[in-house]
Amino acid sequence: MMQRYILSAFCMLSVLCASAQLKPIDAKNYRITSPDGSVTVEVTDRGAITYSIYAYDTKVLADCRLGLEIEGRGDLQFSTISGTKTSHKKEHITAPFYRQAAFDTEYTELTLKLKKGFDIEFRAYNDGVAYRFVATGMKKQDYRVANETVELNFTEAGMSWIPYSTNPKKPEAMAFQAVYSAKPLAEQRTDLLAFLPCTVASGAQLDTGEGIKLTLMESNVEDYPGMFVKPNGNALKAWFAPYPKTFDYYAWRKQRYVKETETYIARCHGNRTFPWRIVGISHRDSDLPTNNLVYALTSPNRIGDTTWIKPGLVSWDWWNDWGLSGVPFKAGINMETYKYYIDFAAKNHLPYIILDEGWYEPKGGDMLTTIPDINLPELVNYGRQKGVRLILWTVFNVLDDQLEAACKKYAEMGIAGFKVDFLDRYDQEGVEMAYRIADVCARHHLMLDYHGVFPPTGINRSYPNIVNFESVFGMEEAKWTKHDEQDMPLYDVTFPFIRQQTGYTDFTPGGMRNATRADFQPVYNNPMTMGTRCHQLAMYIVHDSPLTMLADNPTAYEREPQFTDFITQLPTVFDETRILSGVIGKYIVTARRKGSTWYVAGQTNWDAREVGVPFSFLDEGATYSLRECIDGVNANKNACDYLLKQANDVNHTQALKVQMASGGGFAMILKKN
Repeated sequence: MMQRYILSAFCMLSVLCASAQLKPIDAKNYRITSPDGSVTVEVTDRGAITYSIYAYDTKVLADCRLGLEIEGRGDLQFSTISGTKTSHKKEHITAPFYRQAAFDTEYTELTLKLKKGFDIEFRAYNDGVAYRFVATGMKKQDYRVANETVELNFTEAGMSWIPYSTNPKKPEAMAFQAVYSAKPLAEQRTDLLAFLPCTVASGAQLDTGEGIKLTLMESNVEDYPGMFVKPNGNALKAWFAPYPKTFDYYAWRKQRYVKETETYIARCHGNRTFPWRIVGISHRDSDLPTNNLVYALTSPNRIGDTTWIKPGLVSWDWWNDWGLSGVPFKAGINMETYKYYIDFAAKNHLPYIILDEGWYEPKGGDMLTTIPDINLPELVNYGRQKGVRLILWTVFNVLDDQLEAACKKYAEMGIAGFKVDFLDRYDQEGVEMAYRIADVCARHHLMLDYHGVFPPTGINRSYPNIVNFESVFGMEEAKWTKHDEQDMPLYDVTFPFIRQQTGYTDFTPGGMRNATRADFQPVYNNPMTMGTRCHQLAMYIVHDSPLTMLADNPTAYEREPQFTDFITQLPTVFDETRILSGVIGKYIVTARRKGSTWYVAGQTNWDAREVGVPFSFLDEGATYSLRECIDGVNANKNACDYLLKQANDVNHTQALKVQMASGGGFAMILKKN
């Protein structure tokens, strides 16, 4: 049998400013604190290294183990710390296409030098803690990681939000699309894997959006498998997908899947860094959606110039099932239909349309050959004349198998990028595929929208040509989900607080057939949405989504030009984002700035509610024109009902009260006069 060596260590937090030797509290304890003093990490060496975290003078995590188990290195415990180094750092991070154009970070960093060529780095931020392993003495050696230990032991776990795998038989193989199981952590299932991010409240809390909440995330997951977790009483413990051994294919889309696995989780070579393990910390719910740690802890831009990347709104075919009406041709995957989509996009100043599944034969797995009904060069040229570019759908491994040829062919043709779907994996090779595709596409100036993929871990910072991710229980679910099985308005005001911490969300909003809770039914060909029309509209502002779909068919939008005009005025990339108010699972109100114009939106669950919107974020001394789209007075009965309003000379001293219907929402545009 191969022996294994165990690299055990721990995570810490606290504030120490200045580069100097860290002096232990005693022979076996070390402590650092965040720059503002709100977060402290204490590391303890009792033969194995553990960590505890204090937030706002409350101990929230206790005696958490971490470790890295390497095959073939003996059976040694690396709990001996041979040296330490601390520093205080500030960083200014430019963030193209992110929720804000740039932001500053500040943290205290501690490095623990362990014997046998490994370090552990810890960072204490004002809004969280992060740690990672670093191989420093492996030189050119090949080695295998048998397992990694990550655990969070909560001192007083309260309510938790856990997204479980949707594949009980093979839980690591799924599309990372699930609603949250919201219940006390001790009552969560222990027999099924969940994926990240997961949020846990510290102790019992009132339903006011106040109180400490901890979110487990990861960043810079490169050349390594991603993390799953299992609840275990008042703890979360990690699990990693094993390294693939053999593969097979699903016939319908030529989608490759893992058939057999190895006994280890990763193959490594030489000195390297390992992924960051992050505990995001907030004192109120409204701080959660703008936590920047995942983005900040990722490798910076690797592609250089980003001026060729042009996010924007997209006219999309699949959700509405190519559902044009009142046209003199049979709608479907054909030239007439896509020219109509291009005409609609051009008329409404949309830069893109998507050709989703069906433009090439899925079973064949050859994306270099279109079906007979599609003349792609002709469509590209037609779109070029109208100022509209095409994005092509494909399957991850299909693109990967033809990567250089496909990128070269379609970039030269004038295709803008790919929507890449059905990875449905989070093992090391699956992660490598996502990076490889991003790198080659960047060299060919092709944008990417990743679907059927693991949640973002910051790869979009390294490769800004990735302009959206799915990994969200999005609009497609409305085609087959009953509201008594999955509550979409509840989910809509839950995931922005949790999932959106990690990055973009391609929810694909814009449904024009809207239904109350009593009226909703799943319909595949002419799908409707749960909640009001304004609930849908608000998504264009609430969501971090640089490449955003108009999910319904063009003829549905053309019947309501005033409402469509409101959507098409909205940018998809902003300079600043603020959460004005919100409570997980209840409601959210978001404000975003582009230049001097502010965009404000809110959503509620099935509870109708009134919210206040203070305009204190507006520039002092300036006046603004206000355009509103709010739930109509009859929206509780007819979810399609909305009202457009206009006002002038709004200023920063004012506030509005907005009534949201059941499953409702609102949106505002404030332009400086």
